[in-house]
Amino acid sequence: MALHGFLSRFLPPFSGFVLACLLAVALQIFVSSPISPDLLPLPGPSSRTSLPTNTHLQGVEKLGEGILKDPEDVCVDENGVLYTATRDGWIKRLHRDGSWENWTMLNSQALLGITATRRGGLVVCDTEKGLIWVDEDGHAKALLSHVNGSELSFADDVIEASDGSLYFSVASTKFGLHDWYLDVLEAKPHGQLLKFDPSSLQTSIVLDELGFANGVALSRDEDFLIVCETWKFRCLKHWLKGDEAGKTEIFIDNLPGGPDNINLAPDGSFWIALLQVRSEGWEFVHGSKAAKHLIATYPSLIKRANGVLRKASVLHVGADGKIIKKLDDPDGKVVRFVTSAVEFQGHLYLGSLNSDFIGKLPLTPHDVA
Repeated sequence: MALHGFLSRFLPPFSGFVLACLLAVALQIFVSSPISPDLLPLPGPSSRTSLPTNTHLQGVEKLGEGILKDPEDVCVDENGVLYTATRDGWIKRLHRDGSWENWTMLNSQALLGITATRRGGLVVCDTEKGLIWVDEDGHAKALLSHVNGSELSFADDVIEASDGSLYFSVASTKFGLHDWYLDVLEAKPHGQLLKFDPSSLQTSIVLDELGFANGVALSRDEDFLIVCETWKFRCLKHWLKGDEAGKTEIFIDNLPGGPDNINLAPDGSFWIALLQVRSEGWEFVHGSKAAKHLIATYPSLIKRANGVLRKASVLHVGADGKIIKKLDDPDGKVVRFVTSAVEFQGHLYLGSLNSDFIGKLPLTPHDVA
């Protein structure tokens, strides 16, 4: 009876104290949260999300192993020389004889998309400095650092059209490279697709309010371009020529991962690197604003909710948007966080933000048909 009397006096104020503490913690989380989230619909069951898993990517040859730091993107110039921008600031190139060269240092740890131009040289996306031009001798200069008076930040991928125009994506106008997953959690469209005209030096917005604008690719005839929306699990087609010029439609959606870079294949099809932006067992986060605030406030929880380091997938898609094949490393045994896939002379070259090599995978006749 004495114990009952003690508990009856102690529990109410104790419960009130606990409740007050929980409310204070919750208030602190909401005040400190760097995001203002919306709910994120995840892809539902479909033939695309249920594509059979395989281990094809575990057969890659590791090029430059140990000398490349997180090579996010890959491009090949007209002479068959392969280039990649690494996280330690180097543009490195692989010559046809198999030798690697530390070609030029850009003194940046924020290099992403890279493309070879028709006049020679490269254009590189620096998420902090904008678009960087590197000439054939390796000399670099800023090509575009501001758009409409505002600093260009988080340039993600770039492609050159035959007239010299550059189409490039801005992944997020709110979050930076190191906070990119906050854009996924917020699930508000901060991405853009822009066009830079080198003759007039003018930059225009082609598409706005994109869900983390990522890879950009032109069709073989340049009558349309594709831009990837990573956390919308889809790619958009924007028409550049013909009766549909200026119109935008869905190229492919409900993908089994967030599309990163996309590259045109020699036959007019496309290769898309897919990211696992959600972790198994943590899907509930994207359906709860409270959970999003909590995750966004604590970096250790972000790492748990973000699944990009758990596997690798690449999708081969026809010019009509129909899936041809999917290639996987389902448990990240050999490659993880693959961000780009470039086809060249019967092989697929893979970039990654979690490797010290470029993956090289032989393609079967079926893969390149």
